[in-house]
Amino acid sequence: MLDALRDTPGALPHHDPPPPEDPLADEDLQLALYLAYELHYRGLPGVDERWEWSPDLLALRARLEQAFEAALLEAVGPPDELVRPDQADLALRAIADDDTGALSRHIERDATLDELREFLVHRSAYQLKEADPHSWALPRLSGGPKAALVEIQADEYGGGRADRIHAQLFADAMDALGLDARYGAYVDRIPGVTLATVNLMSLLGLHRRWRGAIVGHLALFEMSSSIPNRRYATGIRRLGFDGAATAFFDEHVEADAVHENIAAVDLAGGLIRQEPERGADVLWGARALALLDDRWGAHVLDAWHAGRSSLRTPLGAALTGASA
Repeated sequence: MLDALRDTPGALPHHDPPPPEDPLADEDLQLALYLAYELHYRGLPGVDERWEWSPDLLALRARLEQAFEAALLEAVGPPDELVRPDQADLALRAIADDDTGALSRHIERDATLDELREFLVHRSAYQLKEADPHSWALPRLSGGPKAALVEIQADEYGGGRADRIHAQLFADAMDALGLDARYGAYVDRIPGVTLATVNLMSLLGLHRRWRGAIVGHLALFEMSSSIPNRRYATGIRRLGFDGAATAFFDEHVEADAVHENIAAVDLAGGLIRQEPERGADVLWGARALALLDDRWGAHVLDAWHAGRSSLRTPLGAALTGASA
């Protein structure tokens, strides 16, 4: 795929690789899917923008999505758990309460500076385009749920201030910790288990049939964010950093506490009131997020506890040399 994307848009040779053992973490599948989705975001360096709507590339992406979605459905189960609009909040909180927070507690109490930097590199796959995957839902919603999503997204995009856009705050944190904050700078180091967490958002956001699931994903995201971000900020300060290094995380402690009820009651509950049949998809999107985040967190902690890098290749000389 990468070889083909260097050329003028055209026909792609049909390729049917053997099914991966674990599609939810397979390096080739998740990287290929991530890069195909990137053509709908900021594009890829040196790649003709016409590839975005190339029928052959879309057909390849559809085959990758089919394998990814089938694995998700097998792992999470089908979306068949209906919920009343007034129960959406409680149902989502039950999913959020399943999170043990082992990774955030490790960052807070024990992480080394090298581990903290690796954590930021993992998160950069999403945070440098934070809110964009969920914004695909805007034209697919109407009325109250649309207004709720706009309210949440307005904060994510800095309320009109470019320096307060959450993606920019994350880039500032990377700079402060000596990392390369350029968009996509570390994609070749980020493992498939991490890319899958971002690909889930793109899959759900780009397909109208999954609009309930992307709403559930965002609702759980907002409901389960404040406490981990407080822990991350505490861990960064423990290592001697503050200011730009912690502003992103401090902002999320406050913003997501406000967004929590909007996302659960007005956005998720509002969509279920409009389209009761979407209730199962809302909960499924939340459960898919919880599953992939748990797998990612376990991968990172397992690597660190074994004394090895959680990235495909260690950072090493990639650091720019910032110190506390």
